[in-house]
Order: sequence, then C-alpha cells, then structure tokens
Amino acid sequence: LYGLDLRIKHDITLADLMNRERAVVAAAWARIAGNLEHHGVTSIQGAARFVDAHTVEVTRYGTAARRVSAPTFLVATGASPLSPSGYDVDGDVVVDCDSLLTQQRLPGSMIVAGGGAIGCEYACIFAALGVRVTIVNERARLLSHLEPEIGDALRQAMTGRLGISIHANAEVTSVDVRDGRAHVTLSDDYALDADLVLAANARVGNSAMLGLDALGARTDERGFLHVDASYRTALAHIYAAGDVTGYPALASAAREQARIAMCHAFDPHHDREIATVQPYALWTIPEIAVVGDSEEVLRARGIPCETGRASFRLNPRGLIAGDAEGYVKLVFHADDQRLLGVTVVGEGACELVHVGMAVLAFGGTIDYFLRAPFNIPSFAETYRHAAQDAQYRLTKHRQERSVGLQLTAG
Repeated sequence: LYGLDLRIKHDITLADLMNRERAVVAAAWARIAGNLEHHGVTSIQGAARFVDAHTVEVTRYGTAARRVSAPTFLVATGASPLSPSGYDVDGDVVVDCDSLLTQQRLPGSMIVAGGGAIGCEYACIFAALGVRVTIVNERARLLSHLEPEIGDALRQAMTGRLGISIHANAEVTSVDVRDGRAHVTLSDDYALDADLVLAANARVGNSAMLGLDALGARTDERGFLHVDASYRTALAHIYAAGDVTGYPALASAAREQARIAMCHAFDPHHDREIATVQPYALWTIPEIAVVGDSEEVLRARGIPCETGRASFRLNPRGLIAGDAEGYVKLVFHADDQRLLGVTVVGEGACELVHVGMAVLAFGGTIDYFLRAPFNIPSFAETYRHAAQDAQYRLTKHRQERSVGLQLTAG
C-alpha cells in the first residue's frame, strides 16, 4: 500500500507468535486474581466433581482431595474440541484448536476441516502468515449460520487476497500420516496432502466429568447443559453459563449469562434479563460482525424492511487502509424506519458494529445516522452513507406505492 514489501522471517515459529498472547493472558489473569482478592473470593485450583447436590470434591495432583459444600453453584467449565470421526488427533500432524497453538513451527501447507467460525478464523491467520491453506467444508457455503452474502464476501476475500483454496460439499473421512505429512481422503474421493491438518468442526461442553448427570441435570448430545432463562439447570440451585451451555459461545455472552444467573440467585430486586441486543463477531480477514436480525430472517417472518449499503472502497478511511471488500449493511423497518439489523464486513468490523448495537438497543431510527456528524475520515461515516442509501430506497418505494394506489383508484 505504501510502496513497502514486508516479509515475515522464514524461521518464525508459533512460539514467537504466542509471546504476545502469553503476555496478554498473564495480564488478564493478574487482573482477575486481583479482582477476586479485592472482593474476598476464595480460589481453589483443581478438578471438581459433584458427589451430591450440594457438595463438590476437588482433586489436584500431589494434594489430598477436598470437599466443598454450598447452597448455590455456578458451572462455567467451558468447552473443548470435538474429536473427529474417521481419524485421530495426534497433536503433531493432526491437531485440534487447542493443540494447534502448541506447534513449534509454521507448516508449509495446512488443511482445515470445517468452514465454520473457528475454521475460517484459523485459516485466515495462517494464510496471512504465508501458509498454503485449504478449507474442506461439508456445506456449499462458508459460515452457513449467517446470511449467504457474508459467506460469499469472506470466500471472495479468502481466495482472492489470501490465496486460500476451498473444497466445498465434502468432509475429511480419513487421514493417513506418513513421513511427517498428512494424506487426506475426502467424502467425494478427492485426495489432498499437507504438513498439518486442523480438525475445526465443532466443540463439546465440558460437563461429562462433573457428575451432574447422576443428579438429574440434562445435556444435549454434545454435552451442553440445558438451562432456563435464568441459566438454571434442571437443579434449581445449580446454574451454568458460558460455552458449557452452547451457542453463542462468546466471552461477551458468557459474562452476561453469569451476571444474570447470580442476580437471580442472590438479588431478587436486580436485573434478571439478559440484553436482547448482542453482537456476534468473527476475527477473520476481513473481520465480520453482525447484530440484530438479518434481512433474510426478517423477510422470512414477513416483516417489511428495506436495506442500505455502503462500501469501504468509497469511504476515505477505507481508501487509506486499502480495504476494498469492506461494507456496512443496515436493515430498517419499512414503516417506522427503526433499525432492525446491522452487518459489518471489513477492517475494524468487530469494533464498528457497536455503533449499530447502541442504536438498536435504544430503538433508534434511520434519522440518527442521517443527522449524526461522524468524523471524517472514519469507518463510522459508512453508517451515514448506508442510511442515505436506505433512505433513497424507502422514498422510492413509497413513491411507487403511491403511484400504484392512484392508478388503482383511477
């Protein structure tokens, strides 16, 4: 972009890349530990298992087992990668999302089994580091849980900018490791080989080791705990929050779930409802973030709506950053012009989406974006342009309906 040719050193290792990660995690641990100490919270490290409805036994290597009793429990044990069927994860040539980060070197080539959120994020990261990446996706589209145009935009950026190959409508059925390389067979009999295979298909809730099933708690087939609106399990005094409860499996959602659960348990006068407007973000390249309802969902419900779009390529900040793929899409109710949904694709999308989230949360309309003096140059200004596009469409459709009514009356 600026006439510079940047290269990552050839002998870079994942350990080099993880130095910053370790520093950030250590700082977060220190902050959390300080917060717990400040509030008089006792921390006991170990593996806990319920021995009865009000007692857990905590075990740790080298120490005697310890039993702790309480009237209320919150389970926040997270989730782990699901073991793939048809082949084994050896942690060396065939890895999951946990063992991937323990690798000592960057592979020359990599096959990612799974075109969901985790698979796409890691595929982008490693492709940006110069690894030849192939995604094997069992569906026709990437990110099939989001509206089609998002997956299409990501696919175009992946193949065009990052050089990622995508093999759709197939899944990995077997992996044969020979001489330190993986020889992969797909369900359509296609064969691939690579230095590394990442199994990134799904995750399972960390509930099996807790002993909750014997007490009557319910889980689904992947070990995610069933909870009610207050995040209680089938046992009214045992709550669960975070990834162990399944979708959306985001840190932001986990924090809110735990807050609501403990407010329900200890403070009947406190807020007991989780925010209805929550963002969903993917740290792919480009970033993707959504909040509210998509155009696809709204039209399926029969809700009259209109959209407005603005591309980063027409935005001064987008031109500075060289982001040609990015865009903002806004969905408004066709009658009262309330904002109903936001999609942001491109640089800074995971930050930029919060502008739309705030307007959604307060029931804002198109007028906010049309009147707001967004900084220039800024990516946020794209909201204004998207709103102007929606306003044009709304006005045009009102005029068309008015003409239709006049013709009918005539």
